[in-house]
Amino acid sequence: MIKVTPKAVERIKHLLAKKEPTQAVKIGVRRRGCNGMSYTMEYSEKPNRLDEVVEVDGVRIIIDSKAVMFLIGTEMDYINTPTREEFVFENPNAKGSCGCGESFNV
Repeated sequence: MIKVTPKAVERIKHLLAKKEPTQAVKIGVRRRGCNGMSYTMEYSEKPNRLDEVVEVDGVRIIIDSKAVMFLIGTEMDYINTPTREEFVFENPNAKGSCGCGESFNV
């Protein structure tokens, strides 16, 4: 479904440790931005009936059922530099993105 880098796994573990009883992070997409779609992330306790669940190194990541077709093959990473600290998505399905990287289209 998606690949999650070790840096992203460690950051998610850190975030989930602060949000008990939350057990997972849910990833989705929504229509927004100058290029059409943007990624969403939220805490979740359990998946909905049609959601996909990915487990990596003890971390549960739920993929919203409406986002599955947009996220297949995507790599989720976490970067922390002097100017940026964020999750980033390398999506092979994206045909284009805006200049700031906030939105993409397929």
